[in-house]
Amino acid sequence: MAPFAGCFTRPTWANLLVLATGALLSLGRRTMVAAPSSMGLRGAATFTNPHRVLNRSRWSGQAAARCLLGLLVAAFVPGEPVVIGVKSRGLPEFDARPFDPPSPRLPGTKGRPRVAGMRQPTLLQRLADPETASQRVTVTGCYGQTERRLDVVSGTALWCHPGKQVLVRWLLVRDLAGEFEPLAFLRTDQAVDPLDVLRFFVRRWSVEVTFAEVRRHLGVETQRQWSDLAIARTTPCLLALFSLVTLRASDLAAHGLVLPRRAAWYEKLTITFSDALAAVRRQFWITQAFLRSP
Repeated sequence: MAPFAGCFTRPTWANLLVLATGALLSLGRRTMVAAPSSMGLRGAATFTNPHRVLNRSRWSGQAAARCLLGLLVAAFVPGEPVVIGVKSRGLPEFDARPFDPPSPRLPGTKGRPRVAGMRQPTLLQRLADPETASQRVTVTGCYGQTERRLDVVSGTALWCHPGKQVLVRWLLVRDLAGEFEPLAFLRTDQAVDPLDVLRFFVRRWSVEVTFAEVRRHLGVETQRQWSDLAIARTTPCLLALFSLVTLRASDLAAHGLVLPRRAAWYEKLTITFSDALAAVRRQFWITQAFLRSP
């Protein structure tokens, strides 16, 4: 937590450490009563102080998020490209109109220059056309499965919208097993390989798993505080706690202190967030229990 100290005043920083540790150690719902109680402060006169971190104290969530992002990049993807997913409404209709780029304008040509060339088949028409040539590929890690075989076809087009023209590369994907409907992807970065776009997309699986884990283990839900500021801050803080647990568990795993918990009826081979959270909690509990023990 030390890298975040500069984002807060000294009183807020002390309360934040209590609040974050209490939320981490709470075994039930993450309420504003449970977090200080987990730290043994239920009967203390300062019981309400940690609440002020969310509903009253002045600090910048963007500054703290920038610090957290730097820690995550340095720990997990140093020197590698970082893919940031941005949720977008995208195109209003799948059957939009793609065109060829306009031909070069010849010297001496009169009139306004053309903004688009010949019209191309729509993406729906390409899917229905048996003459559309596709490439067969195998993608690994597709929504929790080891691999999936797909037919893909890609090309470029000028995507026309009233008052705007954008050069895009389109990608059509058809599942050979027929388990999901054909998908279409568009990108404006012409330098990215079409298959990389598909690999970026299947990473959504880990994002969806993350949302499920924070609901199950960190109590992310519809916030019910009285303060609008606390409501706006609570969910981002719990998501940040997920990242902090992951960072700490990564250090513990390097020393062999994080192992997958198993049952007689279920052999789990890989570490999940519940294992990481248990390992981090274990370190806190050991410190609390034996801090004063000779």
